[in-house]
Amino acid sequence: MEIRQLQYAIAIATEKSFSKAAEKLHLAQPSLSQQIAKLEKELGVILFERSTNSIRLTHAGERFIASSLEILDKMEQLKKEMQDVAELTQGELTIGSLPITGAHILPLVLPVFKRSYPGVHIRLLEEKTLELEQLTARGTAEMSLLTLPVREANLEWEEIVDEEICLAVPPDHPLSGAGEVDFGQLKDEPFIMLKEGQGFRHLALHWCEKAGFTPKVVFESTNIETVQSLVAAGMGIAFIPRMITRRSGDEQAPHYVSLSNPKPFRTLVMAYRRGRYRSRAGQAFLQTIKEVLGCSIEETNVREE
Repeated sequence: MEIRQLQYAIAIATEKSFSKAAEKLHLAQPSLSQQIAKLEKELGVILFERSTNSIRLTHAGERFIASSLEILDKMEQLKKEMQDVAELTQGELTIGSLPITGAHILPLVLPVFKRSYPGVHIRLLEEKTLELEQLTARGTAEMSLLTLPVREANLEWEEIVDEEICLAVPPDHPLSGAGEVDFGQLKDEPFIMLKEGQGFRHLALHWCEKAGFTPKVVFESTNIETVQSLVAAGMGIAFIPRMITRRSGDEQAPHYVSLSNPKPFRTLVMAYRRGRYRSRAGQAFLQTIKEVLGCSIEETNVREE
């Protein structure tokens, strides 16, 4: 049994297709099928039930894939330990990030990290909250930038920063001149929100629920920049994290006002699998993002004052 055969089996289980797995692995499908047949013969079990239209893991296959993932993860952890011995002069660090949040935060953090650790290659995975939690729990990403709450039981995290959430309204909206808006004033307003599967949407619904109303959602988008443009065009109001707000003078910038009763925040965290070895590169990245975001929040507060 060879390591590459474990990787082949995992690819097939992930893609649920020999042809898709072969394409991802850059192999000819007959060659991949031969390798799996050879592996099954060596093990004396059938790993995959094959039919015309589908591939399904057998009971033995499920146990094999679970153990294979653990083996490959332990090998990756060993590799990272050896890279640490090299004093961070080389290596790879896989970081997961929510696309919207990462688009605004990582351009601040990555240049600082690369200046300090030029030999460490950063591999970035961008997914929705649920998928990102699963990737991190499996060890595919060493750590991921997420927001609380984290639902995956196999993850633990360190808090990075608390970020204020403000209300975006059209420039000519009656609330645009308000210094602060009470949540109770929003119950009859049309809302623009992110689509299902985005963690920030669940936070927004939670805040409205705590204020005693269900928001009237008139538009949905997968991109918070689209949300802001729709607000600026007068289509509704929206919750926007402070770091993502557009600067005044932007023709497509809505007006932003503070919220109260309750005053909403979101907590950004770096999450990693519980009990998993954290590489020195990972520890260095964690320290860098804490320092950079701490400075960024202070600068934003000064600018707002």
